[in-house]
Amino acid sequence: MTSVPTIRWGIIGTGWISTEVVKDLILERPDAKAVHVIQAIGCSSLSKGQAFAKSTIPHLSPTVYGSYAECYADPNVDLIYIGTPHAFHKDNCLEAIQHGKHILCEKAFTLNAREAREVFAAAKAKGVFIMEAMWTRFFPLMQTLQRLLHDEKIIGDILRVFADFGLNMDVKSLGPESRLKNKALGAGSLLDVGIYSLTWGLLCLDRNIADKAEKPKVVSLLSLEEGVDMTSSFLLLYPSTGRQGILTSTMSVKSDETFARIEGSKGTIFVEGPGTSIPSRFKYVPNNKDEKEKVFEFEKPGAGYYYEADAVALDIQAGRTENAVMPWAETIRVMEIMDDIRYTNGALFPQDAE
Repeated sequence: MTSVPTIRWGIIGTGWISTEVVKDLILERPDAKAVHVIQAIGCSSLSKGQAFAKSTIPHLSPTVYGSYAECYADPNVDLIYIGTPHAFHKDNCLEAIQHGKHILCEKAFTLNAREAREVFAAAKAKGVFIMEAMWTRFFPLMQTLQRLLHDEKIIGDILRVFADFGLNMDVKSLGPESRLKNKALGAGSLLDVGIYSLTWGLLCLDRNIADKAEKPKVVSLLSLEEGVDMTSSFLLLYPSTGRQGILTSTMSVKSDETFARIEGSKGTIFVEGPGTSIPSRFKYVPNNKDEKEKVFEFEKPGAGYYYEADAVALDIQAGRTENAVMPWAETIRVMEIMDDIRYTNGALFPQDAE
């Protein structure tokens, strides 16, 4: 019988997302597939790192470093979690790879597909595991939904998918150096939240991912303010079936709790949750009025970041360098689609010209 793996984490970045991930990693779960240990925290300043540890995990005693480099170099760290803004992901990943560390890097993985390819090439050369932290893909809800859609064909032939992710971020009140306004930091709704709407479209419209997936035609519109997309709308068209995805994101208005709708020849599925990245239930409504509606509820402790963390731990234990649910080619495919949307609409980052 294979033992449950133990992964010693080094946390890079001490913002909101790192806080949420760390809280989830240390939750006590009877069905946990791995043991997660917060071994070290790397921060731009020692005082910030110490404050993060005190507020987030006061009952634990991780090693706190006043630099990222010291965390990468810690021999007691197995895996680096990167929770910094998008613009820093490439360099953070490359530095961790040079120290032979495995990596879980937040989405968006990089600013563009070119950067993603550079990171994956370095990981391949070093033989380390690396994955984009698209946590929603690992939810039991998502896996159940895909089985019902693509294997059991609960709604028949899939026709259309609508998905929206909107947050009221009050961007206008923020300073020019905010990551939500600064193009050099990867600002814009598309990489921040639109990537989730895109993910719902890709997973629900096609059972395949990465290199096996059909390449959709993409039509898009972005509303720009000083070159930063505040609102994005994009359509996916699958030529072989005529299936369409109508996908949107915005930093101006909060999404409705029912954030996605999947329409088929036999019925419709409505997906609900506190956010597009955190689905909690879905409802099947059949076209046949004699058939009963079905509701699928998925309760869980915490937010659910531990699903991807467990998957990463099992991959590392098995000696794999990428994950089957979120392989490198799938990250590149998503980045290429977002590149196309941004380039078509003039939402460019300074790094795109490198």
